[in-house]
Amino acid sequence: MHKGPYIRFITMLSIFAGLTLIAFYFHITNGVFDMTILEVLKTFLRIDPNDKHDLVIFAFRLPRIVIAALVGIGLGIAGTVIQGVTRNGLADPGILGINAGAGASIVIFMFFFQMTATNIAGDGWYTIFLMPLFGFVGGALAASIIFIFSWKNGVLDMQRLILTGIAIGSGFGALSLYVSLKMNASDYEMAAVWISGSIYNANWAFVLSILPWVVILSYVIYLKSHLLDYLQLEDANVKSLGISVEKEKSILLLCSIGLVSACVSVSGGIGFIGLMAPHIAKRLVGIKHRFVVPMSGAIGMFLLVISDYIAKTVFEPSELPVGIVVAIIGIPYFLYLLVKTKA
Repeated sequence: MHKGPYIRFITMLSIFAGLTLIAFYFHITNGVFDMTILEVLKTFLRIDPNDKHDLVIFAFRLPRIVIAALVGIGLGIAGTVIQGVTRNGLADPGILGINAGAGASIVIFMFFFQMTATNIAGDGWYTIFLMPLFGFVGGALAASIIFIFSWKNGVLDMQRLILTGIAIGSGFGALSLYVSLKMNASDYEMAAVWISGSIYNANWAFVLSILPWVVILSYVIYLKSHLLDYLQLEDANVKSLGISVEKEKSILLLCSIGLVSACVSVSGGIGFIGLMAPHIAKRLVGIKHRFVVPMSGAIGMFLLVISDYIAKTVFEPSELPVGIVVAIIGIPYFLYLLVKTKA
């Protein structure tokens, strides 16, 4: 009888893993240069290798798919934590301005330090590995400002949280735009596409820069996921259980900010994944966060991989930034949640 939720969780996780594999198949075989699945398998297994196939798969498509998967996992899990800690189903890294804060910090880094870092590293790896750190500083700054202004009479005011997050996000977005306008024409074009959310120029350096952040921070969050169940209660009740509320909230929020900042550093401002994934996960596997956290990661992974495939192919040979595709899906869902919350 107690195995029911666990079996349901494993089933749903397997379904989304399968859906992601289907999305992977379409993503890696389709594009400006179409390939058959047999050609892809031969390339992976090194049977009669072809330089053209190697270039398309290993240099362009595979790192892009891996980045989409990692960013989707990170944003989905971070959204679950933020909604759980704030007890607000409308909270999301993008809506709360954390994306914008991390993005502004990285745009400033790109403007002031990119050439120097590239010269030092020769191939730009130094820049790529520093970007998540700068993103974390910006995301933490945005989150700190939001929480300071959202605190009222010793408690976190949810209405203030959303309003402050939107205001702070707009402010950091304006800062990003201002700094990007100071760049030369080619750098501005790159920054503008990146700000709107794009992973079209992903490479293995990006994968290596984000992988430790996603793996380590997701693992820490999963270990503490049971605390998110307790944090749905009033703080006084949680403290009576012997839990250090503020300490645990701080750890969880810092982990989620780290995840968001690392994701933003390689993909730009992709919103709504962190909003949608937790809600879908709770509908599928219930409200226990030890199931919701990994399920949100799996849903986020699928949503971003399939969205990037759509972004790549819908206007082929031109491409849409994946952030626009996610927004097209996410905005109606956000409006639905608003209406449902009011009801």
